[in-house]
Amino acid sequence: MYVADSRADADPSAGSTTGIAGGTTGIARSTARVSAVVAPTVFALGAVSLITDVSSEMVTAVLPLYLVTGLGLSPLGFGLLDGIYNGFSALVRLAGGHLADRGGGRHKWVAGIGYAVSAACKPLLLLAHTLTPIGLILAADRTGKGLRTAPRDALISLSSTPENRGRAFGVHRAMDTAGALLGPLVAFLILRATVDGYDAVFTVSFCVAVVGVLVLVLFVPGGKRAGERGPGGRGSGPGARERTAVEHPRPRPTLRAAFALLARRDLRRITVCALLLGLATVSDSFVYLLLQRRLGVPDRWFALLPLGTAAAFLLLAVPLGRLADRVGRWRVFLAGHGALLLAYALLLTSWHGTALPYAVLLLHGAFYAATDGVLMAVASDSVPEQLRSSGLALVQTGQAAARFVCSLGFGAAWTLWGDRTALMASAVALAVCAAFAFTLRPGRSVLEPAP
Repeated sequence: MYVADSRADADPSAGSTTGIAGGTTGIARSTARVSAVVAPTVFALGAVSLITDVSSEMVTAVLPLYLVTGLGLSPLGFGLLDGIYNGFSALVRLAGGHLADRGGGRHKWVAGIGYAVSAACKPLLLLAHTLTPIGLILAADRTGKGLRTAPRDALISLSSTPENRGRAFGVHRAMDTAGALLGPLVAFLILRATVDGYDAVFTVSFCVAVVGVLVLVLFVPGGKRAGERGPGGRGSGPGARERTAVEHPRPRPTLRAAFALLARRDLRRITVCALLLGLATVSDSFVYLLLQRRLGVPDRWFALLPLGTAAAFLLLAVPLGRLADRVGRWRVFLAGHGALLLAYALLLTSWHGTALPYAVLLLHGAFYAATDGVLMAVASDSVPEQLRSSGLALVQTGQAAARFVCSLGFGAAWTLWGDRTALMASAVALAVCAAFAFTLRPGRSVLEPAP
């Protein structure tokens, strides 16, 4: 999709003087240094995500145990709520992306509304004790997530160059995961220090979420097109570069134009692969419940299980993002699903060694590090700037809807046939979908570095 920058291709017949050659080399080196810089917008959004993830992961860490043990829900009932929690945002992601694009690049403010909606839902969990109100609150919380995710990722994409986009998403996901690492730890400490531990967790979670919204409002750039300034802060950033590099004409930011993006072969293939792989991706909460049952983890230690995933994600997000920029993003994306398949295999074995939880959680974190930000970097290469939020939202919608279906199906299979059979079916489905995704990979010109 991208053509070479004409400034980088010197005419051999014009290079007869040392001065011109030296000047060209200096420009190339300067451009390389600028491309290696991660934009301040990425760090600001990373700080917002870090704080917000502390809040959300505090709830996520205790929610499975709270619902299954505290409220006595069956695996099917928990699967329904978990599906709502992870998949309901699929209904509003495209709306959030479209509003950000249609508003002339108001990505920050659409994202801010999403963060605020999620924050407002945290104290409502104090009042809900049955399936229906909890489901409604989780649906509202995920509505906020759906509104903010595509505009936030579009800001990251627009603030980065195509060459370092994987690294930029890796930096953001690493900061985001630092919050995911702290959230369960804070929840664990609150549960040990208080009598009504769950209520205290929900209250503190709300306070932290409010801080995240304030950081977004005060520190994230909110110009009409924050991405156009680029890492250097002037008009030569990635936004300007892509406007000269994209071969397609500028589409208007309408819903029709957003859906028309699926006519692009690469984006269509990316969306289909994300959907298929999402259908076989077991929810994090089920993974932690499976580990608890296999190892007999006491309830008071359950909230610490997500720390293993978060720690691996934090350590691997930036290295795998850089690797994706160098060797090909689609290869790294599929390798991440290979790590998840290996984690499933370990859970299905009869091994009960002390290293089992560490191995499973390491592979689980590696899966997210190799897929979460990398998928958005892959999709960004196939979407024009004017529809960046909408295009990313299309991919996210397919993936989130698929994971919603997976949570429902896995919960039903666990209830009917047991956890082992349900996980075996998911592992087989993941292997088949990954093999199909390998054959359906998008074009080399978009996703892999030039030879």
